[in-house]
Amino acid sequence: MAVYFPISMGLIRKKKIGDVKAVDRITFNIRKGETLGLVGESGCGKTTTGRAILQLERPTGGHVFFEDIDLTQAEEKTIRPMRRTMQMIFQDPFGSLNPRMPVGEIIGEPIKVHNLTGSKSEYRDQIHDLMRIVGLNPGTMDWYPHEFSGGQRQRIGVARALSVKPKFIVCDEPVSALDVSIQAQIINLLEELQEEFNLTYLFIAHDLAVVRHISDRIAVMYLGNIVEIATRRDLYRNPLHPYTRALLSAVPIPDPEVEAEREHILLKGEVPSPFNPPPGCKFHPRCQEADLSICTKDMPELVKLEGEEHWVGCHKAL
Repeated sequence: MAVYFPISMGLIRKKKIGDVKAVDRITFNIRKGETLGLVGESGCGKTTTGRAILQLERPTGGHVFFEDIDLTQAEEKTIRPMRRTMQMIFQDPFGSLNPRMPVGEIIGEPIKVHNLTGSKSEYRDQIHDLMRIVGLNPGTMDWYPHEFSGGQRQRIGVARALSVKPKFIVCDEPVSALDVSIQAQIINLLEELQEEFNLTYLFIAHDLAVVRHISDRIAVMYLGNIVEIATRRDLYRNPLHPYTRALLSAVPIPDPEVEAEREHILLKGEVPSPFNPPPGCKFHPRCQEADLSICTKDMPELVKLEGEEHWVGCHKAL
């Protein structure tokens, strides 16, 4: 799958001068009932990937299959009823809620859109049940978003996503704007809901400690490309890509003696522009292990390690 955003110049006669390659030819799968963590620096294309899967952004190329249906080729009349089964929890727990609507209406709006209720009393009961499930007091359904804390607002977003009984949820950095103690509560809630309703998650984050706790497998993204995919255990025990090792070295360890002795990898330079990415491996300008005779010429493909559920895209890692 690829998602490019065209760049034009000129006021009257606009001329296309290039593309921002937000997502550039990535391939991965998400199994039913699992959580796939998607990590990487800000601006690497994580959110665009999630939005493209849900067809909130139409991919420039490639395919997105959901239950054997290619969403990139499907018409809107086919995609619309499928939106019930695919939902999103947004990063900003306040900006994603309409400040002029009481939370009961915010949670219940998808129910109305998809005609999932037969009467007003049933509609109200559904909202009460959803609020209880996510740990909110149903008596506050007439309150407005500004009357809730950040953690409570994110619970409202979770309840809204659950309202249409989805199978797959894209969690777009759902805890990054919350305090650490509240983050743990929301993560535990998501895990409980996954077990209760057999949900499948794409969990987008930049905090590797959070991703390690909730994910079954983890995909590492850099400048629009997936550079490594592995099980949680394999990725943290045996990271193969230099970028993955640099990310993991930045995660603090509670033991001060271990923290003082372990290697910290400092990446040089800035993240290149997705408008003008470097040739070959996009990570090579910042990579300490780059072989310029190879890494500047050919983009490495994801290769599966023999006998393991571990893929890596690096000329030097294999």
